[in-house]
Amino acid sequence: MSEETAEYVKVNALRPGSRGINTVVKVVDMGTPRTVSSRRDQTEHRVSEALVGDETGSLLLTLWDDQIDQFSVGNVFEIKNGFTSIFRGSLRLNLGRYGTAEKVEMEIAEVNTENNLSERRYEERPGYGPPRRPFQRRRWEERRGERQRY
Repeated sequence: MSEETAEYVKVNALRPGSRGINTVVKVVDMGTPRTVSSRRDQTEHRVSEALVGDETGSLLLTLWDDQIDQFSVGNVFEIKNGFTSIFRGSLRLNLGRYGTAEKVEMEIAEVNTENNLSERRYEERPGYGPPRRPFQRRRWEERRGERQRY
């Protein structure tokens, strides 16, 4: 998506499973970083949550490793290509692998913390997390149309 066609949304418009989110938010509060182990390769990572929002609402933003050090209370960030997910029944904004957060010199006077989307309870259902590739049983040759017997 190019800079000219990027559509920015307000926080109160975010729903579970939203993708390609572009928004501008102010950091209201930062959680304490904690250390977690990766399920894939057992490496240690730092994870933290920041309460971010605008004049329409607020929600938790999940931050990993070096992202944590970039954020501080009172700063305003432009989030590009983010996504929402449900974690432990709570809506979260994520940057993921392809999302970015850039500090901007904009002013968001007051953040609406009364409309905290992360305080609403959601049922964890498939389709609310990041997209996953389906498991393929067929062999490569079969997908090309060259069915072979093994």
